[in-house]
Amino acid sequence: VQLVESGGGLVEPGGSLRLSCAASGFTFSNYDMSWVRQAPGKGLQWVSGIGSTGSGTYYLNSVKGRFTISRDNAKNTMYLQMNGLKSDDTARYFCTTGVDAYTFSSQNRGQGTQVTVSL
Repeated sequence: VQLVESGGGLVEPGGSLRLSCAASGFTFSNYDMSWVRQAPGKGLQWVSGIGSTGSGTYYLNSVKGRFTISRDNAKNTMYLQMNGLKSDDTARYFCTTGVDAYTFSSQNRGQGTQVTVSL
């Protein structure tokens, strides 16, 4: 399993970013996937998950209505569109296998991409 996240950066509160996760080394279309994040000094937090076909999507309550997860199985890529960003969203974001807070894999995640929300 190889996962490479990109698209992070510094953005002002209220701004938007689109994260991408490029997958290789496994049959991406067979796997549920998630985005998780880790803020400084804190543990991994599940953010959003999507079923293998993209038909089911799931969100942490605090990001519902602001974040949208999607995937393109033909491109072996998953996305996270983040709108209305808040300072509490500042964290390193990782993609991984698994669909929710109970099943995501902390081992399969990539190197992550940093999202910083600040003036």
